[in-house]
Amino acid sequence: MAYKVGRCLLRKRLREVKMTQMELSLKTGIPLQQISDYVNHRRKSMSLNTAKTIATELSCNIDDLYEWVPVERS
Repeated sequence: MAYKVGRCLLRKRLREVKMTQMELSLKTGIPLQQISDYVNHRRKSMSLNTAKTIATELSCNIDDLYEWVPVERS
């Protein structure tokens, strides 16, 4: 089965680990504005490098950063 990226779950993950966007930015070196864009759905998806960096800092899997929508193949 194929999947497409759905809604970003970064806001939820940050709440779960009680971390602010600013703290994540400082720990990862990812600009605060970029993190804010993911949290507020102004950017559709993040690069694999960014996703891995964030997932590692939040102690989760890359898959946990997004909803994944199944797509039927024709």
